[in-house]
Amino acid sequence: MKRYDKSYFDRWYRDPRHAIGTRADLQREVHFALAATEQVLARPLRSALDVGAGEGRWQPILHRLRPAARYAGIDSSEWAISRWGRRRNLRLGSIESLDTLGLDGPFDLVVVADVLHYLTAPVLRRAAAQVAPLIGGVAYMPTFTRHDGSDGDHVGFQRRDAAVYQRVFAAHGIVPIGLHLWTTTALARDLSALERPGTPRSER
Repeated sequence: MKRYDKSYFDRWYRDPRHAIGTRADLQREVHFALAATEQVLARPLRSALDVGAGEGRWQPILHRLRPAARYAGIDSSEWAISRWGRRRNLRLGSIESLDTLGLDGPFDLVVVADVLHYLTAPVLRRAAAQVAPLIGGVAYMPTFTRHDGSDGDHVGFQRRDAAVYQRVFAAHGIVPIGLHLWTTTALARDLSALERPGTPRSER
């Protein structure tokens, strides 16, 4: 069983032999998700929820870009919460327990980065049911499938087709709009056909 302690985060985020991405990569990712959310909502970001936030690395970047926006991070790592919880507004929890945390949702932006491909099928279904009601704008959910090559932690990786994730979230009214972005079916109706490539042909 994996332990999400200091050594885990040091290995995957700070050790140059294993680290996934650079600070510049993270900056681009946050800027991209922020811009996409504001494009869909046609207004500045007001709130963000980061599920599987780890050390909450998104928080300082979002705060610098949108200081008035509310950020909440959730992670199952007791070490990360102890180290960064107060400073970055992180709290202990899991993707399966979101409805027990008293979250003030829905949120403009929901981030679930590199989480879904580690969940077993039953947990994935429960996770989708928990996440979907909290999406008030855009969800940014980078996820790898069995067809993708990926770097990083492969322990517990679930080899699935992309269609599995699409079906699971579609059951809760969440549809893909490209580049790991998802939105609600209600908001997708306001997008043009080429802005929502994940929607069924009959809806385009």
